[in-house]
Parts: sequence; structure tokens; C-alpha cells
Amino acid sequence: MKWFTQTLKDIRQYPSAVIGLAIILVMVGMAIYTIIAIPYSEAIRLWRGGEDIWGDNPRTVPPAWTNLFREQTQPETLVLRMGDEGVTKSTSVISENMDDVTIEYTFDYDYDGFPQSLSVFFTAQYEERLPHASMSWVTPDGRTIRLGEISVGSAETYRIDQDDRLVRRLDGVEPRIGLFADPDLETPTVVKGTYTLRVEGVVFEEESDLDARFVLYGQVHGLAGTDHRRRDLTVALLWGTPIALSFGLLAALGTTVTTMIIAAIGVWFGGVVDGLIQRITEINMVLPFLPILIMVGTFFENGRSIWVILGWVIALSIFGAGIKGYRAIFLQVKESPYIEAAQAYGASNWRLIISYLVPRIIPVLIPGLVSAIPAYVFLEASLAVLGIGDPILPTWGKLIDDARSNGALHNGQYYWVLQPAVLLMVVGLAFALLGFALDRIFNPRLREV
Repeated sequence: MKWFTQTLKDIRQYPSAVIGLAIILVMVGMAIYTIIAIPYSEAIRLWRGGEDIWGDNPRTVPPAWTNLFREQTQPETLVLRMGDEGVTKSTSVISENMDDVTIEYTFDYDYDGFPQSLSVFFTAQYEERLPHASMSWVTPDGRTIRLGEISVGSAETYRIDQDDRLVRRLDGVEPRIGLFADPDLETPTVVKGTYTLRVEGVVFEEESDLDARFVLYGQVHGLAGTDHRRRDLTVALLWGTPIALSFGLLAALGTTVTTMIIAAIGVWFGGVVDGLIQRITEINMVLPFLPILIMVGTFFENGRSIWVILGWVIALSIFGAGIKGYRAIFLQVKESPYIEAAQAYGASNWRLIISYLVPRIIPVLIPGLVSAIPAYVFLEASLAVLGIGDPILPTWGKLIDDARSNGALHNGQYYWVLQPAVLLMVVGLAFALLGFALDRIFNPRLREV
């Protein structure tokens, strides 16, 4: 514990290390929050969900905070349902088995841009005769625009922007523009103020009822925007944090510790054991690491998971170039007097390796371990971008791969690529800053550099 306290004191002497450590702690906190707030099963359900989960989100729009950097404020998504402020419902009797149902959705629209689209989602209760609904649109300047009519089954959707009759009534202008624009101006300009969507329905049975949900799809949405399947990218950005950190830490820890122990075994036993380890290491150093991983990922396509990938990464990395460096250090440690003393009082070979050889290399191990974590974080993201990552988990690499597949950069959807890319670079920078400082702390020869 004393060495840990001393290390923290030494870290404080390097401002870059303090910044790196602070970023890492924030990332760890974010990872813990994500696991608690969005459990694994819920994250998978959300990320693999379709219109039933993400139907109220607009498609491929940037985050809402981008409005801070725009001259014209773009609308955010608005969802109005029964019980919300501005939504009223009234029922009046027409005859014995016929009732009139009126639902009004009143909202303020103070944006400069036009929405992406508008939809009304109907639900109805009936036995035989379907309820009927007609809709109208009231603008802030008092104009009433007749929308469409629909016979409502148990669940029906009226997409206002896809109504061809409404387009003709608006003189060929898209409804998402025509319903909000000032008709007296040649250039489409939003009329700001209070709008009302009025739904007038008729039910033909005593127990029948009619309800609806109005969705105005905005041009910006949430903290991270949405993708081509309307999914909120916040889920993937948050869950990418624990996946990236755990994969990087476990891969670096498994590779570094295993490589160190193998090098210690080779040095201590020498002879055939050391020669075999060195030959395997030299062969492994010649083999192309990434192509082999791609081949393995292709072979395990049906059963591929993040843990399978992690296992293969460690297996292909333990006989890396690090064995050569560790071997050189262990050869010096092996000749130390305290090793001869331990042998004299009868310490076993494995006790000598674990208790006497390995601890002497920890000052070299820790900086290398910290510096190796971002390399494996980027490796996991690279495999996902190449399409051989975990097909289920939402990760930063998967986001970049989805963005690439759907032409995000070509379509100007830079947020889709930049957000996960920035997080990857921040993680890499944080561990690099901390790793360089630890290298100076544990290696006295570098303190004056």
C-alpha cells in the first residue's frame, strides 16, 4: 500500500498524468453508471429493437446540442399523448350507439426550421364497426387546413407527410413545410406560435373508444442523435465505454502477465524450455496478427462474441516481442545474490519464479500494461469496423461501421462518426498520458528526460 501512495504522490508531479488519470476516472464512472442505469439485457433489447421501441424518434438526425452552433434553430422531436399538457379529449353523444370524440393537440412551435415529418398513431376499441376519424390543422394566424380521414382499426398510422391529397391541397408543397410556412411569402418561412391538431372521430358502438398519439419528428434529437433505424446513439456511446475499458484492461492484463510469466519460466529452466519459447516467439512475431484475427473471426462467425474475440487476442499476443524484453531483464535478475540465498534455504522453482523473479519486473510491467490498454481498445473497435466484432453488443466500433455502411460522411451526418471516434481518441490519450508518466516514475533513467 505504501508503494501505491508513493506512486500517487509521484503522479502529481506530472500535470499530464493528472489529466490522464482524471479522464480515466471519469470514463470508469461513466462505465459504472451505464451498467447500473442500462443493464446488459436492456441494452441488447434496446439496440436490437425496431419501430416498436424507437418509433417516436426521427431518422438520422444530429444531437439537440448542435442547435447551440446554428444560426437557425432546428426543431426537436415532440410527442403528445393523452394526459400530456396541451392534449384535451371530449366526447359527446350523437345517438344511442354513436358518439363524437374530439381530441386536440396544442403546442408551441418556436423553431426556425421545419420538422422532418409528422405522424398520428391511432388506437381504437371496437367490436365490429371501425371508428372513423378526420383531422384538421389550425395555424397561429388562424388558418384551418383540412388533413386526411381514416377508418381506425385496432392500430393505424396516418403519416401526414405521405398524404398525396394533402400535398395537392398545399399546392405541391410538402406537408412538413406547408403546414408551418407563411403562404404569403415565396421563400418558405416558419410561422412561429401556437399550433393545434384537431382529431374529430366518430365511434359507432356503445363501448367503442378512440385514442391517438401525435409525433412531430424533429431535425435534432437527444444527446447523441439517431441512426438509420431511429435508434438513440446514446445507448451505444454509453455502453461502448464499459466494453472498451473492460476489453482493453483484460486483454492488456492477460497478455502482459502471461507473457511475463512465460518469459520467467523460460529463463529459469533454460535449455530446451527456453529454446522452445524463443522459437515459438520468433515464429509468432513473423505471423501477421490482424489477418489471423480476421480469419478466426470469419471461422467463428456464428458463435462470435466479445469474449471469444478477447480469448483469441490474448492467445495470439502472449508470445509477442515482449518476451524478448522480459527475458533480458530476467537473465540479470537470475544472477542476483538474493536468488542464490533463496535457493540455499530450499525454495522451489515455482516459488523462485513467482516470489523472486516476477516482482522485480513490476516497475517495467505497470507502465507497459497501462500503455497497452488503448491499443486493445482500438483493436476491438477496428475489428468491429471490419465487421468481425460482436454482432450483438452496441460498441463504438459498431457505430462507426454502421455509419460507414450507411454513407454517413457522404450524407453529411458527421456526428455519427465523430462521437465514437472522439471517445476512442480521448481514451487513447488518457492512457498514453498516464503511461508515459508511470514510465518515468518507475524507470529512474527517464526521470531527467
